[in-house]
Amino acid sequence: MRHSDPAIPMVAVRNVTKRFGAVQALAGVSLDVARGEVVCLLGPSGSGKSTLLRCVNHLERPDSGAIWVGGELIGYRQDGNRLLELSDAEVARQRRRCGMVFQRFNLWPHLTVLQNVMEGPLRVLRLPQAEARARAEALLARVGLADKVGAWPAQLSGGQQQRVGIARALAMEPEVMLFDEPTSALDPELVGEVLGVMRDLAATGMTMLVVTHEIGFAREVADQVIFMDAGAVVEAGPAARVLTKPDHPRTRDFLAAVLA
Repeated sequence: MRHSDPAIPMVAVRNVTKRFGAVQALAGVSLDVARGEVVCLLGPSGSGKSTLLRCVNHLERPDSGAIWVGGELIGYRQDGNRLLELSDAEVARQRRRCGMVFQRFNLWPHLTVLQNVMEGPLRVLRLPQAEARARAEALLARVGLADKVGAWPAQLSGGQQQRVGIARALAMEPEVMLFDEPTSALDPELVGEVLGVMRDLAATGMTMLVVTHEIGFAREVADQVIFMDAGAVVEAGPAARVLTKPDHPRTRDFLAAVLA
């Protein structure tokens, strides 16, 4: 159920709430990500950014509210006024629409770089071996790792591992890419190589929702910046405005602290 109507947001979040015990992680969050748009989520640790991202592909189940990806309600089907949970198999099918890149690289240590990228297309998409291999090789070349196809994850730097993680997510041909602080676990000198791949990806028109503290990247690549604090959207708008002339004092204080 894929919609290509440009009027339908690629990601639509409406009034989503999520609690973990006494902690209100999300407090009525709503936002839209248009097709081909890059949206950066900024905010202090614990502001709900990563929880929101995990709700988009139903790794976390919202307590209330709803999320659509490509016009498809995620995690539920509507029956009159009721929402009925989808089966695990149906949720797994929906998750293919979103590629997710985590802070930690989560590569399979017992598989080579090439095998890591081929695994999803082979096992989930049931691609023939030759087609899965060709796709994996092309994606590894795209992220600058054509010479590492036979390497093991332990032989790679953190930046290289994260680039394999991006290639692995892209191998499933997602409609939207979700990045959860993809550079936060990297040594500073390796951050640029991962951001470079993300810049190239944005330039191809991939829809991207990015949790990041990299203000320079957000300024350069984001169409929209959303600032979150205490589980709520405090400010949202075009990147140029939010990053240079934010309306909200909380946004101004955060940017001043980060840029200092």
